[in-house]
Amino acid sequence: MTTARDAMTVNVEWLRPHDTVTQAAEAMTRSGVGALPICDNQGRLRGFITDRDIVVKILGAGRPPATTRVDALMDGPVVAIAADDDVSDAMFTMITCRVRRLPVVEGGMVIGIVSYADLARALPHPQTGDLVEALSTD
Repeated sequence: MTTARDAMTVNVEWLRPHDTVTQAAEAMTRSGVGALPICDNQGRLRGFITDRDIVVKILGAGRPPATTRVDALMDGPVVAIAADDDVSDAMFTMITCRVRRLPVVEGGMVIGIVSYADLARALPHPQTGDLVEALSTD
């Protein structure tokens, strides 16, 4: 069985709730990613911010990114997966929740992120096709 731990990207940078959206964009640029978890000081998952959130909810709404805190974008439960969950469970969660990235948690702490691309590499070929099809349709 291949687990989320086996497929995830590790050493993920994370944001704190009081960080600004500008700081989030800078961190995404620095890390070369399109999403980052928002964690408390102990690394426990509290939220998740994507580049799309920044564009649609901040820039598109005319809100100032330099003074808007990332916790202003935390608007519901965070979808995540446990480190020892099977990658098939991660695929099901991505399809059901219509997300392209999942924080991977262990004991409430963020230890990585599993992305659409990570799963495509980890899943058997027929399942990869199912994932691509599900995430490509709107």
